[in-house]
Amino acid sequence: MHVVVIGAGIVGVSTAIWLRRFGADVTLVDRDAPGQGASFGNAGVLAACAVVPSVVPSTIPSVPRMLLDPDAPLFLRWSYLPRLAPWLLRLLPNARDTRVREIVQALAPIVSDSPDQHRALTDGLSARRFLAGGEYVYAYANRAEYEAGSYDWNIKKAHGFVPELIEGDAVAEFDSAYGPDIGCLAVLKGHGHVLNPGGYVAALAEDFVAMGGHVRRAEVSDFTLFDGQITQIATTDGVIDCDSAVIASGAFSARLLKKLDLKVPLESERGYHITFKNASGQPKHPTMINAGQFVATPMSDGLRCAGILEFGGLDAGPSRAPFGLLRRQTAKALPHLQASEEVEWMGHRPALPDSLPMLGEVGQTGIYTAFGHHHIGLTGGPKTGRILAGLIMGQSPNLDLTPYRTDRFH
Repeated sequence: MHVVVIGAGIVGVSTAIWLRRFGADVTLVDRDAPGQGASFGNAGVLAACAVVPSVVPSTIPSVPRMLLDPDAPLFLRWSYLPRLAPWLLRLLPNARDTRVREIVQALAPIVSDSPDQHRALTDGLSARRFLAGGEYVYAYANRAEYEAGSYDWNIKKAHGFVPELIEGDAVAEFDSAYGPDIGCLAVLKGHGHVLNPGGYVAALAEDFVAMGGHVRRAEVSDFTLFDGQITQIATTDGVIDCDSAVIASGAFSARLLKKLDLKVPLESERGYHITFKNASGQPKHPTMINAGQFVATPMSDGLRCAGILEFGGLDAGPSRAPFGLLRRQTAKALPHLQASEEVEWMGHRPALPDSLPMLGEVGQTGIYTAFGHHHIGLTGGPKTGRILAGLIMGQSPNLDLTPYRTDRFH
């Protein structure tokens, strides 16, 4: 069997590696080098505790205030609102408590064993060198701010993620990088992070080639189906014959699905990061700074502060306000931080209205989807790839794939 995987981010590369392990001939196709999209810019945390969806009951009422608050981690290009409105209308029903809890049950199998899945993916591979174990820290101003997030924490605790709370003078004893604005830490063990996300995915792609896989630098332009079944993929570098294909192009996947007459409500969660190169005064562990809803992660080249949420589509360039917020909140939380250079990045995270990825076959075409992970693509990529590769190769998944089905919005 020859399978073409479209998209060389963490999801696509993971799928390609597992397909090779299961015996398929695999070609990985992307217009960019492996690991240069959303996978390049993420916070790098193997966030096993990320079982709570993007919206919960308290989210919707708080949106107007957040959009008007320059220190809130939500931004909107107002000119984009007419195009965004239909997506927002689909989002609203998913903020109900009963629906949130259904979504949690579907998210948990994808992310809750993330460190184990990354170790399984990199077993015997050179890319293992990019993985680091350790704790994941949530940083709050005080206990009251922590308790204000009890809805999320109760869900996390129900799935086994119970934090150790550190307060007062013990905060500085735990890590002297935190400033006086941080008075309460919720520390989760059994997590981990990636020392260089872009380098990690690129190394996985090199390992894939060493396993006998093929990488093509090209843009996919069309599909050819015979009797309803995929037979060829047209690219800017020629036609590729195949028996199956996987669309793992992140926020750009909907454009390909339109060629199959499948309209998907996919939006870009525009994410931002600043890497403080050769940093000193950085935290020892990846830390979610609650005030700015971003993660500060120590990496091989410095401290990466990544997060923020902006809606503005795929085509507009970066906004300046999110970078300003990142700098202000980083300076408050980590006042001892110093760096030789600051490097900015903005990219596109694939967001569906129900916070769940789209996994499975499009009808009976032999074309499969693997996108829509919002901000948990790195976390859930290896598990997604393993599930999908098994599905393509005729293995029965030990997971009900109904919540992720490709036709759920029709």
